[in-house]
Amino acid sequence: MSTPLDEIKREIEKLRQEIRKADHRYYVLSDPEISDKEYDLLLDRLKYLEERHPRLIMPDSPTQRVSGGLLAGFASVKHKVKMLSLDNTYSIEELTEWEARVKRLLKRGVDIDYMVEPKIDGVSCALTYEKGVFILGATRGDGDRGEDVTLNTRTIKSIPLKLQGDFPTRIELRGEIYMAKTDFETMNKRRLKEKEPPFANPRNATSGSLKLLDTVLVSRRRLKCLVHSLGWVKGYGFGTQKEFVDKTASWGLPVDVHRKRCPDLKAVIDYCREWEQKRDSLEYEVDGMVIKVNNLTLQQELGATLKSPRWAVAYKFPAHQATTRIARVELGVGRTGIITPIAILRPVKCGGVTISRATLHNFDEIKRLDVRQGDTVLIERAGEVIPKIVKVIASRRPAGTRKVKVPSRCPVCGGSVEKEKTEEVCPVRSKTSKGKASNGVYWYCVSPVCPAQLKRSLLHFASRGAMDIEGMGVSVVEELVRQKMVKNITGIYKLRKEDFLKLPLFQEKKADNLIRAIEGSKNRPLSRFLFGLGIRHVGEKAALVLAEKFKTIDRFFQLKIAELECICEIGPVMAASIVKFFSASKVQTLIKEFKAAGLDFVQGEGAVKQSKLSGKTFVFTGELKNFSRAEARELVVDLGGKWSGAVSKVTDFVVAGKNPGAKYTQAKDLGVTIINEAAFKKLTQI
Repeated sequence: MSTPLDEIKREIEKLRQEIRKADHRYYVLSDPEISDKEYDLLLDRLKYLEERHPRLIMPDSPTQRVSGGLLAGFASVKHKVKMLSLDNTYSIEELTEWEARVKRLLKRGVDIDYMVEPKIDGVSCALTYEKGVFILGATRGDGDRGEDVTLNTRTIKSIPLKLQGDFPTRIELRGEIYMAKTDFETMNKRRLKEKEPPFANPRNATSGSLKLLDTVLVSRRRLKCLVHSLGWVKGYGFGTQKEFVDKTASWGLPVDVHRKRCPDLKAVIDYCREWEQKRDSLEYEVDGMVIKVNNLTLQQELGATLKSPRWAVAYKFPAHQATTRIARVELGVGRTGIITPIAILRPVKCGGVTISRATLHNFDEIKRLDVRQGDTVLIERAGEVIPKIVKVIASRRPAGTRKVKVPSRCPVCGGSVEKEKTEEVCPVRSKTSKGKASNGVYWYCVSPVCPAQLKRSLLHFASRGAMDIEGMGVSVVEELVRQKMVKNITGIYKLRKEDFLKLPLFQEKKADNLIRAIEGSKNRPLSRFLFGLGIRHVGEKAALVLAEKFKTIDRFFQLKIAELECICEIGPVMAASIVKFFSASKVQTLIKEFKAAGLDFVQGEGAVKQSKLSGKTFVFTGELKNFSRAEARELVVDLGGKWSGAVSKVTDFVVAGKNPGAKYTQAKDLGVTIINEAAFKKLTQI
């Protein structure tokens, strides 16, 4: 008969097997099947059971060593000082409890200050220098022994082969090897093009790169490194962690510029919260912050457990990745008719919010990932970006799962569907270097009366970047379409006050405001109108280029593909799309109706003002306080400047608002001038 202790034994053994399997897939295969959070929960449960039943602890339990495994193909290296891993905290309360534990262990009243830095999501390493020359690079391995990856680490250009200045006779430094997010994206695009499976995240890409036996291939992966801790040193002393890191930097070693000394725990908490909001602005992935007691003498007094130092801890941010199950796949239709598959998920916490939907992008992506309804999947959420599915956990696939097929008819209106044509763009565009047309990855509904397209077309036409009709939001548009008060976008200009008063929650003032907004939109420039029409492949920038080139709407009915292709920014697919759009009889009818409603369709010639912006190219990233993105771009153009959606060497200024994205990091890497909104506002003052 089974006893409670037998049940506990079975649970402990099951946990150990699951953790060992996860370790092997993560550290050896670089192909994880569970998220970090799930792994930590398994390990925490095992620790809990073993602490309450110490007689069940075995020497080979995952709790008795640092997770990892030695790799075939590399020599084994014995660490002079064991490489430990950090304990984790997941809340301010747990962080406070950690400090209280530290103070209890010191057994005396003492003021404690801390060093805090982002916790890079990379691969731990040990770097040894003798007489200033780099002689050994090793991985953590099992904590006692690691892998000799000296030749591979020598390819990392951020690691100096020789130190400079006043360095010790012999020293081992601990650091983190990582891959920048932009390099990771570039590498995965290349792997997909070469029909190779992409890596799940930059950390796994880094781990896989360090295991390559060809150093030429390793060097192409553009790995980087930051030094953060002291392993051991001969003939040299440091008083504090800050002193050590500052000295390390003086020797030419890479250290994190975002490190900060905090005088107390309150300052630590404030700094952790600050970076929890800004984490996506860094060039590398971070999953938390590392907090270390600054005084090295106190570090020695506190010592370590078998696995972790007592003087340091990690404060983990909400996970960007999580594992969940696909309940079903739904098909949505956008304003241009593109059919987008959406995975409806079993709700799961990821990145601090509950996720219940994730984009599958297109049917080619579904085929590549082999996504099926009912699959268990690893999802990822970065910043405010819509969650995406990174990989399918095939080992958890239940019997009877169904593949997702391309629909033969539009899921909304039942109309015909076609696969779009797209354009392969040359890296450098010129009049003699054009892109070429090819089959795209999207399927779309070709029906001009599809209700789903009408809703999204109306919302797009009324949006800030287009006709900027304030008050024409989602609920208003849905009611207008539901009650069949508009049949196309020209119907906006046929609406009267009494029509809006028939809608739910509409009163006199709201109706008057919306009528005024509609009337005011009639004076928008041609570029805004062209963008608002939703011509396939024509974005905000292309609409501006076209409007400035041809000036009036009537000119577009005379255009030929060859004439459009002479414009540097216009490729064959966009040119064909524009000609096809304006040759359609329904479009010609629409334009006549717009004219009858009193729209002007002229791109003003107005003299360009001479200002500090003249001839300068601007890129915007993050949230601006005093401008919408469209307003800021329009102001740049009005003052003789240009704007772009991408950062390059020809960019003059990157304007960074609150919570800037990857463009901020790209600008830093390229040495582009970065200014804040206040500086931008000053530039615009003539």
